[in-house]
Amino acid sequence: MSNDWIIDVLTDLRAFAERNGLEASADVLDDARLVILAELASQAGGKAENTLGHEGQIGNPPVVLAGRNHA
Repeated sequence: MSNDWIIDVLTDLRAFAERNGLEASADVLDDARLVILAELASQAGGKAENTLGHEGQIGNPPVVLAGRNHA
C-alpha cells in the first residue's frame, strides 16, 4: 500500500491554511510533510527514489532545517 496519501492530505491542509491566512499553521504543516518524506525514504532503506513529492516528482526528500521561524 502506498503512503503517498498522507503527503496529499498534508498538502491540502497546508493550502487551506495559506488560503485562510494561517501562516504559522501552513509552515508547520509543510515541516510535517518534509519530516514524513524523510522518514518514508528512511524506511525504504534510504532509497529516496522510491519517495514521491506532492507533485509526483521523484527525488531526494528535502532536509528539515532547524531554527525556522514559525512566529
